[in-house]
Amino acid sequence: MRERGPSQVQFWFIALLIGVASGFAALFFRKWITGLQSFFYGAEDINLLHSVAEHLPWYWVLALPVVGGLAVGVVLNWFTPDGRVRSVADVIEGAALNNGRVEKRAGLASAVASLITLSTGGSTGREGPVVHLAAVISTWFSNRLHANGMTGRDLLGCAVAGAVSASFNAPIAGAIFALEVILRHFAVHAFAPIAIAAVAGTVINRIEYGDVTEFTLAAEGALSFYVELPAFVMLGALCGLIAVLMMRSIFMADDFGTWVVEKASIPPVFRPALAGFLLGLIAIVFPHVIGVGYETTSLALTGQLLLWQAIVFTVVKVAAVAITMAGRMGGGVFSPALMVGAMTGLAFGLIATAVFPEVSGTVTLYALAGMGAVAAAVLGAPISTTLIVFELTGDWQTGLAVMVAVSLSTAIASKLVDRSFFLTSLERRGVHLAAGPQAYLLATVRVHECYRDFDAQRPAKKSDCQDLITKGIYISPNATLETAMPIFEAHNLVFIPVVTLRDDIGPELHGALFQVDALREFNKALAETAAEEHS
Repeated sequence: MRERGPSQVQFWFIALLIGVASGFAALFFRKWITGLQSFFYGAEDINLLHSVAEHLPWYWVLALPVVGGLAVGVVLNWFTPDGRVRSVADVIEGAALNNGRVEKRAGLASAVASLITLSTGGSTGREGPVVHLAAVISTWFSNRLHANGMTGRDLLGCAVAGAVSASFNAPIAGAIFALEVILRHFAVHAFAPIAIAAVAGTVINRIEYGDVTEFTLAAEGALSFYVELPAFVMLGALCGLIAVLMMRSIFMADDFGTWVVEKASIPPVFRPALAGFLLGLIAIVFPHVIGVGYETTSLALTGQLLLWQAIVFTVVKVAAVAITMAGRMGGGVFSPALMVGAMTGLAFGLIATAVFPEVSGTVTLYALAGMGAVAAAVLGAPISTTLIVFELTGDWQTGLAVMVAVSLSTAIASKLVDRSFFLTSLERRGVHLAAGPQAYLLATVRVHECYRDFDAQRPAKKSDCQDLITKGIYISPNATLETAMPIFEAHNLVFIPVVTLRDDIGPELHGALFQVDALREFNKALAETAAEEHS
């Protein structure tokens, strides 16, 4: 199997194993968070966490995220090269650029950091860390099988599907999420193993928690259909703007945090603790920001919040998420997006039903649609998010309203950011995936894979290469075509000398990279990608 690759039946069994392993990873991660939160906050029912936290001594609410931040700082600065938590964006990068692999050591450290963050008052979600933890599992399988890029990506999709399905008890959405967000295609060959893994992950969840939805609605949503649909169009537009505000708040807070750390010469290990201090201050007044926030989300979905509460909690939650992420504390954005969306939808619904009571349905329907609309815009995943909303609540009768809000919010947000929170995060790190394969495939081909040495047919003249080197025009054999192509364009060259700079003997000339060879390799990569996406 390691030499020839798995057969189709063997691959399905591997998908099953990965789905089970990812399901258990998601289950244990959730159980550990629940146990630690119960220990630190004394909540017998973790779904009532903020109700318990508001009765705790203020100094305890303040101290917990600070201590947690210190622990996170130590973990990340010891076990990652850059002190950064790995999450869904890194899984997308691994699928596109690293043959379906992610960093194992940094991934495990990130899971521990996120576990600490969510257990000590961090205001993020558990799904992002679980997705990356599942990707670490698939990376181990891929390395053991010597899997090629296509097989590695399919295994990665299986792991993500199993983890998401186990996290939400949502097998349909888990499978679609892996295809829509991680692999970013819907190839037929990938669907069967990913569906198997998604079912396996769901079974693991249901063995422990039963066949129950994550949220319970007060009553089935009632839609006055055609008359009320314009309201959901407006809600979708509002949710798209709220999603953009949330994403940009996180990025601005991250930039500001970096600036403060550099200007004040604060050791990076203390950055999460500083964020924890700010979170503790907020949590003293608004304990709703603590942890994943499912209690507040449930209150919004059942219409148990007042208008001012929905608005204020939305603002505070966005601020808390931005502080947590800017502090490099760990966690994901999906659960916060659900909470922000539910409260945004509820606030909008309270106003809409008050202004037009005779043609309005229930306010909880607006909360449900808002939850899906903000989350879809943040994730850049309208299909899987719509399905997750249905599977989280068990309410399939309000699909029209949710789809209208989700489609418009995603359309607006994708124009104001680079398609999603994850792809925008990658763009900020110089990883250009948002524009598609034609933009990022150049970064997958190394110069040493396609340059001509001086023993090849029709090599470059050494004298011409030396002339270009004298002018400072050359490239490293370890560079990618993403670096090479702008050099060709800027200097109108036929070839670029390939040089290794050595301190002891000076530049070592290996050969030359011809533009025609670079374009041939790029075209080959495009063809392979198209074949994979349509197989």
